[in-house]
Amino acid sequence: MSRKTIISTPGAPAAIGTYSQAVDVGGCVYLSGQIGLDPATGELVDGIDAQIERVFENLKAVSEAAGGALSDIVKLNIYLTDMENFGKVNETMARYFAEPFPARAALGVAMLPRNALVEADAVLVLPK
Repeated sequence: MSRKTIISTPGAPAAIGTYSQAVDVGGCVYLSGQIGLDPATGELVDGIDAQIERVFENLKAVSEAAGGALSDIVKLNIYLTDMENFGKVNETMARYFAEPFPARAALGVAMLPRNALVEADAVLVLPK
């Protein structure tokens, strides 16, 4: 069995609970959910547009700390407290990802940590 390597970077918010920013198991990296927290202040950025942008910036920082990039993400899960914002997620995602796009799920949820409006987690496979 492969050993787990814990991934951590100051470029994304520190874990605020009993979890790691990401865990690498044999080149498959599981990224914990990211909300729109500014890593410099630990505060939630204001508004849906800023939160979506911050979520992808946080995922990017953790991906890079793991030795990969957003383009290495194979599965992305997005959680929204208002599915009316799904189009905004797509618009922002188009600036961060190019084809071939990762597999993706988008779910409407009642509430997210710290009353965030959006959260995303991902699985990436590191290049060999």
